[in-house]
Amino acid sequence: MLSAGRTTLIALTALAPVSWGTTYAVTTEFLPPDRPLFTGLARALPAGLLLLALARVLPRGAWWWKAAVLGALNIGAFFPLLFLSAYRLPGGMAAVVGSVGPLFVVGLSALLLGQRPTTRAVLTGVVAAFGVSLVVLKAAGGLDALGALAALASAASMSTGTVLTKRWGRPEGVGPLALTGWQLTAGGLLIAPVALLVEGAPPALDGAAVGGYLYLALANTAVAYWLWFRGIGRLSATQVTFLGPLSPLTAAVVGWAALGETLTPVQLIGMALAFGATVAGQRAPRATTGTARTVQFSFKERSKRFDGPDGSGPATVAPPPPPPPPTVKGPPWP
Repeated sequence: MLSAGRTTLIALTALAPVSWGTTYAVTTEFLPPDRPLFTGLARALPAGLLLLALARVLPRGAWWWKAAVLGALNIGAFFPLLFLSAYRLPGGMAAVVGSVGPLFVVGLSALLLGQRPTTRAVLTGVVAAFGVSLVVLKAAGGLDALGALAALASAASMSTGTVLTKRWGRPEGVGPLALTGWQLTAGGLLIAPVALLVEGAPPALDGAAVGGYLYLALANTAVAYWLWFRGIGRLSATQVTFLGPLSPLTAAVVGWAALGETLTPVQLIGMALAFGATVAGQRAPRATTGTARTVQFSFKERSKRFDGPDGSGPATVAPPPPPPPPTVKGPPWP
């Protein structure tokens, strides 16, 4: 059973994917069409610079290239692919396809974190993917192949970034606010030249577009990613990634409530399965009894050896007894 503090931590981290679930409605309803690169840039770079100004900490040493790699995976590649899928797919479908991320994270955690996949984690990921397939296959409208591939690629990119963020941690004395600012700034700088080359000059923006970009940059990116990376630092990578299905659930509900998209009974079953996988994925892995006994025994033995049986100081270790004298046999005759 989860403690109150851990439940609060999970709930705060869950606000990130819930916020991201509104991205699709904002993109399709308020932002200029066919500008996924510019939209990713406008979302990432202002948020990153704002967090850098608040944290006032820059990377040092190896963290320059680590921040660039994480920024490319979590932001630089993820954002353009995400918005490309949002432009080409209905909102609920685009988000739901991305919820296959838990399966990616389970596999990558085995490769990069040395965490052996458990049966529960694999089954939970399969259930989430099955729920995704129910929603996608029954979604209203045709399935655009490029949009679906972009959604899958965005999930793979962020899953890799999530696992590497867990593997590398943070430099000593650096909080999640600074780490988030590094990644958003690096990702935004990577998107900028590509956006200019592919899409040209920024489009003209009306009031609705300005409001949409402000929402994406502040609440949907700066705050949400700070909560997300804060959660990665305190929870396991699989626990965090199993919160991902909350994004498609939010997108599907927003699409139904605000955009007039339809939800069939089969899609509702898929959403229930995805939500169930989210809840099941928050159970922390248990240590085996044998492992606990071994650790406890080793600690006691170490205490006796170095601190003495009563804890008063180093124990005096008696020298081993001398070996017994060899037995000399007499001659084989009387």
